[in-house]
Amino acid sequence: MAFTFPGQGSQRSGMGRPWVDHPSWEVAAEASEIAERDVAALLLDAEMEELTATGNAQLATFVMSLVVLDAVERLGLFPAACAGHSLGEYTALVGSGALSLADGTRLVTERGRAMQYAAEERPGTMAALIGIADDDAEAACQRAEDEVWVANYNAPGQVVVGGTADAVATAGERAKELGAKRVLPIPVSGAFHTQLMLPARPLLRKILDDVDVHSPEVPVVANVDARVHTDSGEWPGLLSAQLCSPVRWRHSLETLGGRGVTTVAELGPGGVLTGFVRRTIPDVRGVAVAVPDDLDKLMDAVGGADEVPTAAHQGEHLYTSERVVVSPAPGVFEPEEELAALERNALAEAAAGHSGPTGGPASVLGVGDRVGTVGPTDVRTPFDGILVRWLAVRGERVAEGQPVAWIRTGGTRS
Repeated sequence: MAFTFPGQGSQRSGMGRPWVDHPSWEVAAEASEIAERDVAALLLDAEMEELTATGNAQLATFVMSLVVLDAVERLGLFPAACAGHSLGEYTALVGSGALSLADGTRLVTERGRAMQYAAEERPGTMAALIGIADDDAEAACQRAEDEVWVANYNAPGQVVVGGTADAVATAGERAKELGAKRVLPIPVSGAFHTQLMLPARPLLRKILDDVDVHSPEVPVVANVDARVHTDSGEWPGLLSAQLCSPVRWRHSLETLGGRGVTTVAELGPGGVLTGFVRRTIPDVRGVAVAVPDDLDKLMDAVGGADEVPTAAHQGEHLYTSERVVVSPAPGVFEPEEELAALERNALAEAAAGHSGPTGGPASVLGVGDRVGTVGPTDVRTPFDGILVRWLAVRGERVAEGQPVAWIRTGGTRS
């Protein structure tokens, strides 16, 4: 299963209301403290006009997706890979442990400001071309002979272009001549993922240089090149380049399908990415999780409790030989560095095609071994066995009793 996260444009007025009584709503309060503004109010009370502003749209969508991610993690579900569309790439990096919630929130806040600045410096717009091949969309931009470029390769037959208003209009006319069935204007304040965003790059790069990026604990597919990057040092450059480069979402979905993904869960508002899954990799199931009731749909899609770890109590069986280690207290989880390093090495080997059949960290644990900390409290395993996968990521705020690690007992891989 892969987790995907939506980008700007997926936000909806009142999208947080279904989650207010869910334990995962605490993520909104934590993000509000970090951002020093009332993010919860954006998710509950903001009208669409307010939510459409770039800074508000990005922060609200990012936090809403993290609320949903937290709820899914409380079920004990974890991804084999992650990807996010544009802004959603930041959510994917938080979900994979590459960014803490604090750093992710800071980056998204500054990214919104930088992109708004660029949009004011170099105004532009965007349009979706429906029913056109990628090559023809590129040709339409070239034939416009003006400042317009492909901004998103979303799915077969859907390409988004961006540039100055006149150039986008001309490219739309050329696209119809080349067979596009429809040209749909997109109500945005800038030409995102094009050269008109160049003024935003030095502003974003400045904050990126101050952020601690870790190696992802699960593979993350990048927008810029639709490839998995496990080296933490590559991600600041990828996030900077993303501002002015097209989102290769179609190619990213194909990468996920090529890695053996059979279910893609879209976590956050909207559901647009799930439609792209059906059109791009039709043999893969797509499930949108936007409200608490969708959690049951996700469980059904992955086969229910017989196929995935869902236990929330220490010692409860997952399979005949599998257990979960849970947090003994509420707080921020930090995995044991030695174990985290083993998993990073295993992921790097997997990306290079050298992993064994089960993947994951080859670390044998004994009863009482520490697997991490929650605040000042040690998290220790009550079982002997192999650490198969983390169920919580570095910097995640966990509840007491929440699963943080999946153990296969017996001391050897099977």
